Amino acid sequence: MGDACGIGPEIIARAFQRGAAAGAVAVADAAVMRRAAALLPERWPVACVASPRDVAVCPPCCIPVWEPPSLRDPGAPPDALAGLPWGRVEARAGAAAAVCIAAAVACVQRGEGAAIVTAPLHKAALAAAGIDFPGHTEMLQALAAAPGGPLPPVRMMLANDELRVVLVTIHQSLRRAIEAVTYEAVLSTLQMAHASGPARPGQRWRIAVAGLNPHAGEGGLFGDEEQLIIGPAVAAAQAQGLDVHGPYAPDTVFMRARRGEFDVVVAMTHDHGLIPVKYLGVERGVNVTLGLPFVRTSPDHGTAFDIAGQGVADASSLEAAIAWARHASAARPEPGLSGAW
Repeated sequence: MGDACGIGPEIIARAFQRGAAAGAVAVADAAVMRRAAALLPERWPVACVASPRDVAVCPPCCIPVWEPPSLRDPGAPPDALAGLPWGRVEARAGAAAAVCIAAAVACVQRGEGAAIVTAPLHKAALAAAGIDFPGHTEMLQALAAAPGGPLPPVRMMLANDELRVVLVTIHQSLRRAIEAVTYEAVLSTLQMAHASGPARPGQRWRIAVAGLNPHAGEGGLFGDEEQLIIGPAVAAAQAQGLDVHGPYAPDTVFMRARRGEFDVVVAMTHDHGLIPVKYLGVERGVNVTLGLPFVRTSPDHGTAFDIAGQGVADASSLEAAIAWARHASAARPEPGLSGAW
């Protein structure tokens, strides 16, 4: 359900009403979902299920909700989370969001779900709750790791119907992100981007690589990362049979991809890659986590505290994330790869 004080529960309720979430189950607090449903013109009842599998026998025209057993503090009233104020950072909301994420991962690991679609959470609320992860991606990465085993390498892909972008680095300062652009990181990202493409024989994604520096370094005049790191990683990926090209000037490669020359762009840093996608409209974007042993998507926006509780939140991005998750979970080429369009 994401953060109970944000728009996540509202857009979930709206997606069920509009039919986009049919067959899914909300891993959430029932009282929070009832509060969210009350914001919509047509109020749908919440139907609590004992297990995510029970969604198949859930009555129509309702919002099926499964409450993780550890969601509520012992002794807390049933509506404690629903009584939190809209649009405010609350530690209890951050803790509840984390419980729902962990419970959803456990469900798909047990085979009780095909994919996870996460509503927005607030990083400050997570921190206030003592959750030592900067966001969904890093928490899911840790939950997906085998006990005592290494963290699986993951990458963020943001996509809409015009542009797909995969990032080499994610949530860190720009200074540290530049230091994290290594040959191994770039090559691994190219491999994951390739693996997330079409699973049909004879089809693969055409991958463009955006440089790190202005004009992709201009032959070393503006930086040598393209020559020493990114270019060699591209060459290695090509030797492995990947349809990879670049590095190209980052100020023009996204336009080339949008015009159809490439299917996906690999960008070196978070804002470098996400600004072009989000400029096209956050209501159309989908966030996909590559590298997990299950499919995970989310909408391309945050908790929108400024409009939470007003009944005006747009569910389009969540609905696109649900559609992507359905398609990707049905088209995954093999275990361990989060397939995508």
